This record gives sequence, C-alpha cells and structure tokens, in this order.
Amino acid sequence: MENKTKPNGSATLNVGGKSVDLPVLSGAVGPDVIDVKSLYAQTGMFTLDPGFTSTASCESQITYIDGDEGVLLYRGYPIDQLADESNFLEVCYLLIHGELPSKAQLDDYTHTITHHTMLHTQLDRFFEGYRRDAHPMAIMVGTVGALSAFYHDSTDIHDPMQRMIATHRLIAKMPTIAARAHKYSVGQPFISPRNDLSYSENFLRMCFAVPAEEYEVNPVLARAMDKIFILHADHEQNASTSTVRLAGSSGANPFACIAAGIACLWGPSHGGANEAALNMLREIGSVDKIPEYVRRAKDKDDPFRLMGFGHRVYKNYDPRAKVMQKTCHEVLDVLDKREEPLLKVAMELERIALEDEYFVSKKLYPNIDFYSGITLNALGFPTEMYTVLFALARTVGWIAQWDEMTSDPTQRIGRPRQIYTGASERDYLPMDKR
Repeated sequence: MENKTKPNGSATLNVGGKSVDLPVLSGAVGPDVIDVKSLYAQTGMFTLDPGFTSTASCESQITYIDGDEGVLLYRGYPIDQLADESNFLEVCYLLIHGELPSKAQLDDYTHTITHHTMLHTQLDRFFEGYRRDAHPMAIMVGTVGALSAFYHDSTDIHDPMQRMIATHRLIAKMPTIAARAHKYSVGQPFISPRNDLSYSENFLRMCFAVPAEEYEVNPVLARAMDKIFILHADHEQNASTSTVRLAGSSGANPFACIAAGIACLWGPSHGGANEAALNMLREIGSVDKIPEYVRRAKDKDDPFRLMGFGHRVYKNYDPRAKVMQKTCHEVLDVLDKREEPLLKVAMELERIALEDEYFVSKKLYPNIDFYSGITLNALGFPTEMYTVLFALARTVGWIAQWDEMTSDPTQRIGRPRQIYTGASERDYLPMDKR
C-alpha cells in the first residue's frame, strides 16, 4: 500500500526536562495526527489510551467517518448514495479494489462470487457436530475458522492470487454458512444456493425456502436485504475490524482472522446492539409507556438505558440510520405491517430523542441499530440471527482491511503496551513461611 500521509509540521513535547519534536501528519480528510512511534525511543515513555479513542492504529484508504458531521464514506462515496443506487456486490468490489467497476468488471465479479457460493460437501456435515440449540454465532465462529482446513490452497498470505481467492470464497460462502446456521437451529433441511439469483435473493431463499413448496423472492425484501448488507459492510477501525487486523498482523490465515472478527462482533456492545434495541422496544411495549421509560433513561441512578441511541463515533444523526428508517418502512409496507406496535414505539421514541433537550444536548441520536432490529424482525429472522447478518455483511470490510494491512510494507505485528500496576519484584516464599 502506497503511503498517503503528508508531513504537516511537528508537535513539541516537553517531558523530564527534555524537548521532543514529534511529526504531525495529515491524511486526505479528517484531523491531523501526531506520530508518536519514536516516543519510547526518545524518552523511554509511551502513551496510555484506554480503548484507543485517541490513537490511530494504522493508515487506511478504505472508509472515512466524520462523527461530528454524520458522514460515512466508502472509498470516498457517501453511504446513502451507495445504498440507494448501488448493490452489495458492487460495493464489495469497491471496498476490495478501491474503485467502482465497469459493467464488464462487475459482471465478471458477480459471476465469480456466485460460483463460489457452494460449500464443500464435508463442510456441510461439519454442522452436525454442533448441538441443535447452539447459538448461530457460535456456529459461525467455529465454521468460518474451519474453512482453512477445507480450503488450504488459499491460506498463503504472501501470494496475492491466494489472497484474492480467499477473498472471493469468504464473501461468497458467508451467506451459505449463515443460512445453514439458521436452518440448523430451526431443524430444517439445508437449501443450496442457485446461480440464477442475486446475492441477497440467494440468501433469503436459503434462509426461508423449504422443499415442500416453491419459494418466490420478494424483490422489495431482497432490495432491503441488499441495503442492510451495504450499510454494514465496513465502519473503519471498530473493535472487530481492529481484531481482524491484529490477528492478521501475526501472519494468521484469512479464515482464522475473519473468525476472530466474528468472535469480537458477538459482543453485545458491538454486533449485538440491534438485538438489544429490539428487546428494549419490546420491553416498552406501547406508546403510552414511553414517558416512564424516558424518565428512567434520564435518571442516572436507574440502570435502564435507551438502546439504539447515540454512538461511540457519531455525535450527529447516524447517516446509516436515515437509510435504514426508509428501508424499514418499505419492508413493513410490503408485508402489510404498517401498524406494527414496535414501529409506533420506535417512531415516538425517535421524535422525543430529536426534540427533547436532554437527548439533544447529549447528542443521543438514533443509530442504525434502532431500525435494523425492527426490519430484521419483520423479515422473519429470529433475534439470535441479527449479529450473524451483521457478520455476513461486515466480512467484506474485514477482508478489505486485512488485505490492505497485508499489502502494507510498513506493517508490524501488533503489540500494545501497558502500565504495570501489580506487585513489584519479591522473593518466593516456601509453603511453611506463607
């Protein structure tokens, strides 16, 4: 990866009676950064930044977020334009290759992904080793990690061709694995992918078709699924993406790295947020109970929190939430669920959050999880599948970030530092003197 940062002066740090000049670098857009990689060598000190909220761990050309302005760009393209005008496989191509494809390139790419959707027959039997009541995310972690045992011809990270084959396999096979995780959990037979269907059409069919009857894919629902995938495709250096990069920095194969990302995404503070938001709406139940829950949300001594509001990065309206809100209404309309009680609660909560001084002052705007939970519920997915769908979509972002990191000549194995606060050196005591 060609280095794109530009020098922009220096910052002077005075510490221990010594003055140290640290380079200031500028990216394409966004705030400048202070390059501290030489700090330890110059001072014998390093920085403390719990949660890495003020630390850039890498240079990347894939995704840009401006949380204060509510901006999300994939390779420079606004997320709302991509969601409205593009499709998921075109976005995959964009994230992986850096530019939008020509028609011929997209046709070829779509053909490649479509013809990689089948799973190895022995891998299908792999599912039978899980308990029937296993959480679908547990199945995802185990199965994706096991891909390296079935496709070991694409695990050499130093071979660009093998990296690309692994990329195609992961993007293509993730919907099949996710659909099988769902089918296995509900005790229904697996449905094989079909080459005449689009990415999202195939996924819906593999999740909901049964052998006893024909399954017609509703184009509105397929388009909604495609938008959900686009909105979740990448989100800069979040916890799971950072996990993929950290795992990849050791030279681990791509299937192992993506399995690590799935495991991190499983956390309720990350990928489980849409499930938590839906459960909150169910707990509130009806519009007349909203004032009570709003009062509780404002009470710092009450453990109740409004889920689906606010974001670690966005201090403005999440741009993905605007698209998701519109998509949610389209799904409810086509399924004749406009009177869905959960939507009424959600709409009233959104109105309050955008007008109430408490929420406005704290910038607790609705985020994507607020509407995606309602949408996925209407589509027929059980709540335990929500994070699986997140993982399916985010796979392309993870693999794009992994490939970028692997191609970066400045990449080093990740090794965060710490402040040690344990016992100082002491002598071992024999048992009879303790």
